[in-house]
Amino acid sequence: MAEKLYFIKTNSVAAKINLYNRLCREEEQVLRFMEDDPKTSFELIKKKVQENNITNFSREEISGIFKWFVAMHGPDSEEIKTQLFIHGLDVFYEISEPGLREGFLHLLSEYENRTQMRLASAAPSEHFIPFLIFGIFLSGLADNTEHYLFGFLQSKYQDLYRVAEKEHRENLPGKHDPAELYRCFSELYDEVKFYKGFIIRLNA
Repeated sequence: MAEKLYFIKTNSVAAKINLYNRLCREEEQVLRFMEDDPKTSFELIKKKVQENNITNFSREEISGIFKWFVAMHGPDSEEIKTQLFIHGLDVFYEISEPGLREGFLHLLSEYENRTQMRLASAAPSEHFIPFLIFGIFLSGLADNTEHYLFGFLQSKYQDLYRVAEKEHRENLPGKHDPAELYRCFSELYDEVKFYKGFIIRLNA
């Protein structure tokens, strides 16, 4: 489970029970995956889990936890996902193809520039979903193929459509495959459109 862009839903209740207990049991193993002052990082992670604040994990903290689970349960990626889910971290989508990852992150940068809204690596769904809609619009415009979801969203999100249309005219994504980007954004949208909570984005 390496060299991918992962998307993770959080369950603070499961984390407070299962992740906290496992952290306490396996402290020595966990410390091996903590960067910069492992003991302090470990105590901060425990505190956040205990206080239902796993959405406040730093990029380094979530990466350390992720690497710990990979080391404990690899190389079976499905078992890793199952264990993370049990412990409050649901890996619901991943992008493994390098060009597609690059295209996704490129559109994220363009969205942040256009809207002046920075999406943190852990973002509430109400902030993340508009970005996905922007991505659907921009990749759909570049793909120049009729898509049902594109038309449906266009009628509901005219402001976002105009932002994407302006971006498309002025800064059309170059080497990224628009059809694959459209598929990626559409699948992500379907996964989170009814989700109320935080979504963690992790490069690992």
